[in-house]
Amino acid sequence: MACLEIHEEICKGCGLCINFCPRSLITLAEHLNSKGFHPAVLKEPEKCNACTLCAIMCPDMAIEIRKEAG
Repeated sequence: MACLEIHEEICKGCGLCINFCPRSLITLAEHLNSKGFHPAVLKEPEKCNACTLCAIMCPDMAIEIRKEAG
């Protein structure tokens, strides 16, 4: 099992994670963070396989992926 967390206050909404998610599970939120950006959000967390492409592409390191031992 994996857990993907997007730190909304760090995210500047550049969209790189959206472009590189092979399952198209990331989108921009409708709300703004405290810096005035629409942060990225994970639409369907249960479908994420924690491939880490989004975290690798994030220039601000706003995405954290934890893989839990199963």
